[in-house]
This record gives sequence, C-alpha cells and structure tokens, in this order.
Amino acid sequence: MSIKAFLKPLPARIENTAVLISLVLMTILPVLEILSRKIGFVGLSGSMEYTRHFTLIVGLFGAVITTREGGHLNLQAGLELIPEKDRPTIAAITTGTTIAVTIGLIWAGIQFVQAEYWNPAKVGQWIPMWIVLLVIPIGYTGVVLRLIFGGNIQFRDRLISAAIALAMLVCFIFLPAAFINSTFWIILILFLVLAALGTPIFAVIGGITLILFTASEVPIGAIPVESYRIVASPILPTIPLFTLAGTILAAGGASKRLVDLFRTWLGWLPAGAAIATACVCTFFTTFTGASGVTILALGGLLLPVLMASGFPKRFSIGLLTASGSLGLLFPPALPVIFYGVISHTPINKLFLAGIFPGIVLLSGVSLFAWFRSRRMHIKVQPFSRREAFGALWEAKWEVLIPILAITGIFSGITTLVETAAIVVIYVIVMELLVHREVRIRKDLIPTFIRSASLVGGILIILSVAMGLTNYMVDAQIPTKAAEWVKANIDSRITFLLVLNLFLLVVGALMDIFSAIMVVVPLILPMGQVFGIHPLHLGIIFLANLELGYLTPPVGINLFLSAFRFERPLMKVYRDTLPFFFLLLAMVLMITYLPWLVLWLPDLMQ
Repeated sequence: MSIKAFLKPLPARIENTAVLISLVLMTILPVLEILSRKIGFVGLSGSMEYTRHFTLIVGLFGAVITTREGGHLNLQAGLELIPEKDRPTIAAITTGTTIAVTIGLIWAGIQFVQAEYWNPAKVGQWIPMWIVLLVIPIGYTGVVLRLIFGGNIQFRDRLISAAIALAMLVCFIFLPAAFINSTFWIILILFLVLAALGTPIFAVIGGITLILFTASEVPIGAIPVESYRIVASPILPTIPLFTLAGTILAAGGASKRLVDLFRTWLGWLPAGAAIATACVCTFFTTFTGASGVTILALGGLLLPVLMASGFPKRFSIGLLTASGSLGLLFPPALPVIFYGVISHTPINKLFLAGIFPGIVLLSGVSLFAWFRSRRMHIKVQPFSRREAFGALWEAKWEVLIPILAITGIFSGITTLVETAAIVVIYVIVMELLVHREVRIRKDLIPTFIRSASLVGGILIILSVAMGLTNYMVDAQIPTKAAEWVKANIDSRITFLLVLNLFLLVVGALMDIFSAIMVVVPLILPMGQVFGIHPLHLGIIFLANLELGYLTPPVGINLFLSAFRFERPLMKVYRDTLPFFFLLLAMVLMITYLPWLVLWLPDLMQ
C-alpha cells in the first residue's frame, strides 16, 4: 500500500477509533462501578466523571463523522422550490455558512480552554481540565476540515463556499456590536432562509448564538462553557448509551423477531396486522429514541406484511409513517430523559406520567386501523398457539429488554446511566453470543460508528443550543414572555391551545432534542403562570413534539417515509393526513384532561 493510499483514510481511522474507544469505556465503567459495589468497595474512583467526559468526546468526534457522512439534521424544505440546476450553488452557500459558524465555534472553544488553563480542577483527580476541554476546538476543527475537503464537490462550488465563509467571518470580526444590534432582525431572517435551504440546524442555532453574544459584547467563550455544563450532568451519558443499544438492535435480527412476535399474537384480531405494526413500531422507537430509525429499519419488513393482509398501500404507508413517532413517551425513551434534565423534573415520575398517555396514543391508532379495516377485505390470521409461543420463545431475549430497563429505572438499585450500560452489554451479548447474527469486525464496530454519528448529530446541536438558552435566560426572555402571556392571555384553555399550535410548528421545524433545549426554558415560566403541573406540562410538550414529526410540510418522518418507500412527498402527505388529525385529537385530549397524565404518578406516591 502506498503512503498516499494509507494516509487517505487516516483521518477516518482516527475519528472512528476515538468514538469506538469512548463508547466501549462508557459502557464498561458503569458496569464495573456496579460490580465494585457488590463486592464491598465504595466504587471506582472517578468512573462516572470519566463516563461523562467520554460523552464529550463521542459528541464532538461523532459530529465529525456526521459531517463526513453528510448526516447533519437540516430542513431542506426550501430546496424543493429551487430548480435542480441551481441546487449545487445553494449547497455551496449553505456549506460556506456552516464553515464560517463552525470557525466561530472553534475560536469560542479556544477562549474557553485559555480561561480554564490555570484552573486547578482535574478530571478523575489526575487529568487537568484544560486538556480534556481541548476536545471542543479539536472537534469543531474536524468538522470544518470535513466540510472543506469532504464530498465530491466541484472546484467552482468550493470557491463559492470559501468566499461565503470568508465574507461572513470578516463581517463577524470587524462589524461593531452597535451595527449588529441594529440589523439583528435582518440577520435572523437571513439565517432562517438559510435553514430552509438546507443549512444544518446546528449552524443556524450556532450562528444566531454567536451574533447574539457579539451584539451583547459578551465573550463568545461563554458558549462552550454552557455546552460543557450540560456534559457535567450525570444523566447525559444515557443518550449515547441507549442510542447504541437501539442501533445494535436495528443491526441484528431483532426487527424480524419482534414483527413475528406481534403478528402471531395479534394477527387474529380484526386489523391484527395493522395493530401489530403499531405495537412493534412503538416498541422499537422506545429504544432507538429516533422515530426515523424505526421507519428505515422496519419499513421494508412491515409494508409487505400489511399489503399481504389486504391493506392498501396508501393506508399502509400512512400507518407506518404515523407509528414511527409512537413510543417516545415510554421508558427508556431518550426525549423523556432529556426533558427531565433540562426542566429539572424527576425522570422516574416523568416516565410514570408518560405511560398512560403513550397507551392512549397507541390504542387510538390501533382502533382507527380497526375502524378503517371494516371496509377493506382484510385477511385475518388464525391464532395458532404453537406459532405464538414459538415466536415468543424466539423473541424472549428481546422481550426481556424493556423489563431490564424499567426495573433499573424504577427500582433505584442502579442509576440511569448504569441501567443504560447494562442494556447495552445485554444487547451486545444477545446479538453476538445468543443469536450470533452480529460479528464484531463486520457488524458491531460499524454499528458503534453509526451510533456515534447519530449521537454527534444530536449533541452538536445541543452544544450550541445550550449557549442560546443561556443567552435567553440572561436576557430574561422567558420571564418577559411569561409576563406577556399573563397580560394578554387570561384563559388557561386559550393558553394551552396556543401552546399546542406553537409546539406543533416547533416539532415540525426542529428535532426533539434541540427543541427541548431551546423551548423548554421559555414555556416553564408560562406553565407556572397558569398553574399547570410540571409533569403535565412535560407530557404536553413531548406529545406535541412527537406529533411534530408528522406535521406537514416539513415533519421529518414525512421526508424519511418518502425516501424509504420511494414515494412522492405529496402522496406521503395525503397518506398520513388521517393519522395526523387522529393523533392531533388525542394530543388535545392529553392537553385538556390532566388526569390522564397525573393519575399514575399520584397512585405510585
């Protein structure tokens, strides 16, 4: 092998190795902590601190991998209106914008490292904090290098990207704060237009945050300070760990076994295939944390099953698209965990509050499928005890996963991070040694890298959104918003309706994690004004964001469904519209009937 051929994949090897080692150690350290307690030790010194900081490495190097694979979350809704021949130029403009913003974040990271250089604090009692924090500017530098040198882009488009990035950086450096203040709304509109044209969400939020800090003459080094503060949360490592568990499940044969399980146990019911589809999608989404993964992983398996049972293609695709957003209220769904972290709401109580509303949503979709099936010639599968128990036996290891997770969450025997690590190890052992469908080199290692890419795409958004949230809090925007609401809305019912509409728009435009980060600090004081119970407010928020995945014209599930089933987007809109209105009605029911949310937490007190 020539030196050139060896060096070409070298950056990818470094990125992959960094996230692979970090994810492995994040999985092992919490389990060693449990074992050390069992044999009489207090615990491993600094193990949880190391685990939290490995999340920082996975997030930033995962973001580099996300850039390498072109997987950053974006809207791209406006690209549908752009002629095909002009799209490369638009892509060059959005790339240049992303480069400029990321360079600004690099400089902010350097400022943070400089500020912490003399700080005597250490990670794990022996690693100086500033050395660990070097990961922040290094990670953002990797993103910039991938943007500049990655992809198969024409030289002309690279020049456009470079010109845009240089122009934005010159303006950012030399324009006075007073001028930026006076033109802020123009700049904001420009960033929103760029977002619609496909600029990654992290670059849009990051760019707005940089402008706000600069206009307020606050050092931009405060942005990564807030990013690091969330890393210090003892709960954050659950995001990469549960994401890893769900990705491994998707890589193995768990999808087929779960489909067979629900089909054999529910197929005898009227519309049994549709009900089984809703159940298996709910189960899968709960553990993958991202409903898009459910559509991509299960769509190819479930669409033929539904159509073979007699359901039309239009109904089947609508059901699959809608069911892909179910499951985000059940334990151990990541959005619930993250909402609890940001809102300081007890996570175990949030999970209790979400169980019954989650059942309501699942039951509503199932009953609707039954109602629609009465006019269709649906084949009902006779119940076979032998097949049903055979499928249960085949899927017994998968069935134990939620039991394992729920026991860890509610028993108090293990922490949430330790529970997530146990689930990861359980899933790895199940796929490697029990089913033997996953091989370490060929399947498991790429799955770790894929998981890091998913996590990186989420955490890079959170890192900049945390800075924006801090700015809003310092500017007293949540307090002012609550005062405005109190002065202009005198009815709790009206407030909840406005909140529903607002959250639907947010859910359609933003991924659920960045929405939690940016929006939750705004709505918490508003909820207090109208005396809304914190658990009820949390489930209202999450249920609306869950529905946002289906909200036309830019709900992310609509795009993923169009891609997965190779179906025109307008037809996907038509397919999912009945399910959208159904779920909207149930979300309104959850909103206006608080006892649906609160009776189980009250019962378990």
